[in-house]
Amino acid sequence: MEHNLKFEINRIGNYDAFYFPNFLSRDEEQYILRKIHESPRQKWKQLANRRLQIWEGGEITKKGLLPQSLPSYLTVYPNLVERLRVTGAFANSLHQEPNHVILNEYHPGQGIMPHEDGPKYFPAVATISLGSHAAFNYYRYKPNHLEPGDVQDKVIDQDPVLSVLLEPRSLIVSLGDMYTSYLHGIDPVKEDRILPFIPSTGLQPSESQELVTPPFGVFIGNWDLLGDEDTKRITMSGGILQRGTRYSLTCRDVERVLPARSFGFI
Repeated sequence: MEHNLKFEINRIGNYDAFYFPNFLSRDEEQYILRKIHESPRQKWKQLANRRLQIWEGGEITKKGLLPQSLPSYLTVYPNLVERLRVTGAFANSLHQEPNHVILNEYHPGQGIMPHEDGPKYFPAVATISLGSHAAFNYYRYKPNHLEPGDVQDKVIDQDPVLSVLLEPRSLIVSLGDMYTSYLHGIDPVKEDRILPFIPSTGLQPSESQELVTPPFGVFIGNWDLLGDEDTKRITMSGGILQRGTRYSLTCRDVERVLPARSFGFI
């Protein structure tokens, strides 16, 4: 799929996945975290493995998105929606910027199983991480003999195709094939075990992923794009990174929007 992403230098290997370290400053991160912590408890929806809030469009119906304004701390200061528009990640979508944002809260030991985001969104997703890191894995289905379009009994290959480390304040963008043909998830662990890069194989970390797989650890495919030098050294030499509480802003464009109604802010 052709795209207009303006920062090819941020591409992870040959994948349509792009990593931006320090997408926002520490002060901006603290400001957004403060706003999150000020949110009334009733705004949160408790799930088995995390809790979340949906900003903009409290509900996606079969007919489309129920429109609702995003909080000012995403559109005014810091204007993350505009920054995402400038990257070009949504340049081919109807609105050319995200109009639907989900806030997830993950405590150490929590994660999300491999999944697809589905066809309700334009095939691009941008995720901003706040507070702590996480190892983020891409998966594919195992080959089978199902007819084209038959999704019944699909089995997920539990060996990640690609693992990336999402640092606090970073942005990960998945486009095209990485959105439509791959799944993504986060292991429910309290610490991420990082395997050392193996230069003798001549492979990049993403290519040598299959040599050793979880629960023993993962190779980090975006090691060369990381912003923190200490973290980068760990991804090269191997080690353990203890997780803290992480918040993620998952930003997408729902192209089919229903006529505006007055729902108020979420």
